[in-house]
Amino acid sequence: MRIIRPHFLIHGGEKKDFEVYSCNVSPDGQRLVTAAGDGHVRIWSTDAIYNARNENYKGPTQLCSISYHSGTIHTVRFSPSNKYLASGADDKIVCIYVLDSKLPVHTGFGDSNEPPAVENWRIFRRLIGHDNDVQDLAWSYDSSVIVSVGLDSKIVVWSGHTFEKLKTITSHQSHVKGITFDPANKYFATASDDRSIKIFRFTPPGPNATAHDQASNFTLERTITAPFQGSPLTTYFRRCSWSPDGAHLAGANAVNGPVSTVAIIDRGTWDGDIHLVGHEGPVEVTAFCPRLWSSSPNTSTSNSNSAQNPHLMTVIACASQDKSISVWLTSSSRPIIITQGLANKSISDLAWSPDGLRLFATSLDGSIQCLEFAEHELGYSAPVEENEKALAKFGGNRKNIGLPESAEALILEEKAKEFEMNGVDARMGALMGEEEANTSTVSAASLSFSKDVTRSSTPLPNATTNGESTKNKDSSTAESGATSKDPEATSKLAQDAKIDRLKSRVTITKDGKKRMAPLLVSSSAGAESSLPRTQLRAAASVNASSDTPQSVLDLSKPYDGLPKGGLAALLLGNKRKYALVEGEEEGSIEKRVDIGRKDGAIPILQNSPDGLTIAKSDTASTVTVPEFIRPAVVNPSLSVSSLRLAVPKLRPSIERTLDPFENSDITKGTTPKSRDSEADIRLEVKNPTGPSPTGRYEDREPARLVVTKKGQPVWQDFVPKSVLLVAGGSHFWAAACEDGSVYSWTPAGRRLTNAILLEAQPVLLETMNLWLLCVTAIGQCYVWNMESLSSPHPPISLAPILDIATQNLGSHSTKAPSITSVRINSEGKIVVSLTNGEGYSYNPLLFSWQRLSEVWWAVGSQYWNSTDSSVSNVNAETRGAVSDGIVTLLEKNTTNEMLVRGRAYFTQRLIKALVNREGYEMLESTISIGHLENRIAAAMMLGSKADFQTYLYMYARRLGPEGLKIKAEELLRSLLGSLDQLDDSDSNKDKGHDRNWRNPTSTLCGWPRKDLLRDIVLILGKHREFQRLTAPYARLLALPANGTVTNGHETGDEMVVN
Repeated sequence: MRIIRPHFLIHGGEKKDFEVYSCNVSPDGQRLVTAAGDGHVRIWSTDAIYNARNENYKGPTQLCSISYHSGTIHTVRFSPSNKYLASGADDKIVCIYVLDSKLPVHTGFGDSNEPPAVENWRIFRRLIGHDNDVQDLAWSYDSSVIVSVGLDSKIVVWSGHTFEKLKTITSHQSHVKGITFDPANKYFATASDDRSIKIFRFTPPGPNATAHDQASNFTLERTITAPFQGSPLTTYFRRCSWSPDGAHLAGANAVNGPVSTVAIIDRGTWDGDIHLVGHEGPVEVTAFCPRLWSSSPNTSTSNSNSAQNPHLMTVIACASQDKSISVWLTSSSRPIIITQGLANKSISDLAWSPDGLRLFATSLDGSIQCLEFAEHELGYSAPVEENEKALAKFGGNRKNIGLPESAEALILEEKAKEFEMNGVDARMGALMGEEEANTSTVSAASLSFSKDVTRSSTPLPNATTNGESTKNKDSSTAESGATSKDPEATSKLAQDAKIDRLKSRVTITKDGKKRMAPLLVSSSAGAESSLPRTQLRAAASVNASSDTPQSVLDLSKPYDGLPKGGLAALLLGNKRKYALVEGEEEGSIEKRVDIGRKDGAIPILQNSPDGLTIAKSDTASTVTVPEFIRPAVVNPSLSVSSLRLAVPKLRPSIERTLDPFENSDITKGTTPKSRDSEADIRLEVKNPTGPSPTGRYEDREPARLVVTKKGQPVWQDFVPKSVLLVAGGSHFWAAACEDGSVYSWTPAGRRLTNAILLEAQPVLLETMNLWLLCVTAIGQCYVWNMESLSSPHPPISLAPILDIATQNLGSHSTKAPSITSVRINSEGKIVVSLTNGEGYSYNPLLFSWQRLSEVWWAVGSQYWNSTDSSVSNVNAETRGAVSDGIVTLLEKNTTNEMLVRGRAYFTQRLIKALVNREGYEMLESTISIGHLENRIAAAMMLGSKADFQTYLYMYARRLGPEGLKIKAEELLRSLLGSLDQLDDSDSNKDKGHDRNWRNPTSTLCGWPRKDLLRDIVLILGKHREFQRLTAPYARLLALPANGTVTNGHETGDEMVVN
């Protein structure tokens, strides 16, 4: 080993050299970047450093000097992609730099002693998110995330693509002084003065990730405190490091009794039983060598990781306040190299070269050294492929950027981006108030381009803040000056101008400074979300339309959505004074509120003219129980039945108003009639209440049924037995009697059928369009089509699903599950929900019940309660096709039952425990994909056209990032089918015939197969690793080459590939 200390490698000052706090080597090994107290980031040529003793070397030494910080720079790091450079300083700002291809223009003003710059590194982003000094930062190994930590105890996560703030984590209780990423891209670790290292699990976000869809990402996995109890708080840094094989984490400033050490923490168990002992002072910096080493040149590399291959080892360097550096091998219990007196002050940072043969060190005395090792001094360097093999054990399948397969693939990728932007423009138009604008028209106008017009790239501005930049005024001026006779183009220009005005709104802060108000629309609102963590998510609002989670509920803590003081405090705040109550001493209300809060309750306050008072229950709003004559006479079959449901009591009168929405169908474009006119039509039933005129019970008076419209009788009828239930719509009326008979009438009062006899009393009677559902007291479900007077299947029992639910109960006594609701959809399918959160539907083609929703998906899937479903988009005035939204309703029922009964807590603990075990690394992803597949199958079985398309597109968007080529290929083949065998005849258009992937129909769940296939190809087309798979389908579908894709339709020329 030799030490290289070039004379030019300093941050020089007028009287003395400035303290150097950080250094880093670029991934290509050609640049060394350093940061110091002079506020400059300096980039050096590593060739000049290695040839410092070569007098014939004439190359440049300092490549660039950057000064955009107003204080001391504590950390500087190159991105692994070698595209960006990041620095953090005590001015609370993180700066992102990018290398400009333009040659730098040297101006000597203010920097006359600076040598001319060779490279032009310009500021690209200024990230503002810390409240105190930025102490350290790190990039993820795929450059998708950058994390900064500081003295404000915050961990700020930024997107490595857009540099938007994704999340702020406040888990530490003191200064955070170190950050490192797992090479397998699964975790990152932070070290703090609260004497702990916290491990955070994350999933690399996509290029269009936003803070909203990362709400459940970057979650705390483990807190490690044992090796750091009693560690000194005098260190300036706690720079930790992760081994290149991903198996170990080195924690600085650890202690073993009274001795300062470096803690080696094992991955998975997170135990820190191994200590590197040798330094006299606290260790501030640790740095693993990026390469794996072997003790002999003929090491067998057949094993998949270094833990299984004993010949492979890692190298770690440690620097301490004792001004020394030690280098360790995993094969030795003692350091192989110790350098003492290398600097006059503490070592502040260490950085390895990519080949692992050189180690750079910076010190607070202003010196920068390079330790150069001989070729085999550390051992024999293993190929880089060994790193990937070692990381494969931990799921470290880093996705390559890849190259396009052909020009055809590039065109497909461009069309995929345009297709993805359609949803962005549509949502932006909705937020801007353009509710009546046609989405496809706006998208086509905004994305279409001519063959004669070439796109030109606008140069980026010099600096932006938090990823927000000011739009070029010249482009907006030219756009506003354009004239067009096309009304669609005119409306598009008006909309763009409106968006530009919103983007350029100026607000004045309290200190009088002007600030640009950000437009609250993310640039990636239409992209698929990357949801990395398994949490139970609360049900979303009705108006939401996104496939991202709205909130995350921690089942281990109580949850209340209202602030202290209830809804009144939410609207008016808690700053109002408490009222003075007559007869009570002053402050009595405050005391009662404080007593209630001690028990964990949240007292509800209400406003009065005198101030806040304790809310009182409104006795006037109590629900009155309807009167009843007597319990119904039950059938003897109930005494021997294994399933018995409660029979309704006999009421003296029953009223049923015609449902104005029962007959509308949004899938067919029909709309309901006027609410007022339909509400005026009602069925009234009068059951006999007095004694029998003859004195015999069997000679009771008949029940009288009257249908009125606006108070005028339309028709009436009598039935011999008392009526328990009635139902009806615009197609027919139905009544179920005490003796188990069901009568039906046309809207005009003509009887449709003879009385239908059941084996027991009916307990539920529901209608939907032409369908009638009746459930008896012994759990038998009858479904009839009142138009064809037929049944799609024999009567089926609810006993199987209740028996299965009962078998899942524990050994202790508990309440058995019961039925929450039984409904029928617009296709005559029975849908049942239970109190245990599960949802079922009967499939008449399989003659069996199918489970559509369960607790397993709720706690394991990352898509649970995602709101991108038709049930959120169905307006109350246009609903009616209840096939759409049934899956979402069942999932919301599952969420409500779990939250109310607390059944998800232990299941969620099981999931969290499993993901830490070996072999379960992909558990969350696998469950999420299975959940989407379950949704698709449920939507297809129920005939939910809108839901089927929504879930299918969500599924395709997930297959791309996961790299599941086999499933993607099978999906494309299933959608394609045999085009020459597609049968469009009327005989094959029966209900249910297009509910099978393998049936040779031109439609699938009501959608043309070609349209679905086209959209799936466009969704997968943006992933280059899928382009070899999707390009043939794009050629077959003749996707446009010079037009615009809008919701499955194309405009312009077709893509022609020779």
